[in-house]
Amino acid sequence: MQIVNMKTLSKHQLEQAAEILFLSLPDGWPTLEEARAEIKERLIPENTLLAAVENETVLGFGGILPSYGGNLAELHPLAVRSDTRGKGIGTALVHALEDAARQRGAFTLWMGADDEKEGGETSLANVDLFDDLPARLKDFQPGTHQSAFYLKLGYKIIGVMPDANGKGKPDIYLGKRLV
Repeated sequence: MQIVNMKTLSKHQLEQAAEILFLSLPDGWPTLEEARAEIKERLIPENTLLAAVENETVLGFGGILPSYGGNLAELHPLAVRSDTRGKGIGTALVHALEDAARQRGAFTLWMGADDEKEGGETSLANVDLFDDLPARLKDFQPGTHQSAFYLKLGYKIIGVMPDANGKGKPDIYLGKRLV
């Protein structure tokens, strides 16, 4: 497997990436056309998009977007083919994106992780986050949520936006200091 800049991918490979995004994150990109548009919008010089490729097949991809004048970089999006998850592809992409963010001078890499599924996935779903948030964060349980992946890679919860996706559906902000 190689990690490559997505600007070097063929049209066919960019289509594979769009399919991965659409199938992996349908809440964010409910149609293949919206996934294609997201990738096209993100493939600009200010951003960095990297893909994991093996035998000309895209296995996953991720991007970083500069924010706060370049002091921070937002990891957005990250998607891995469902049949290749658990094989280190997401981890390799995140590490490569961290290196790219460092090279661009970012001090922190951060991302928002919506807990928006019905019933919630984390211990922050369906509770009053205005009632003793510090205690709720201390006792945080990621459940089946993507935050478990990022916590394993050394990210910390750096904020929570209650009800961002509807009542009881928070957006959880995670970050990692790069320097």
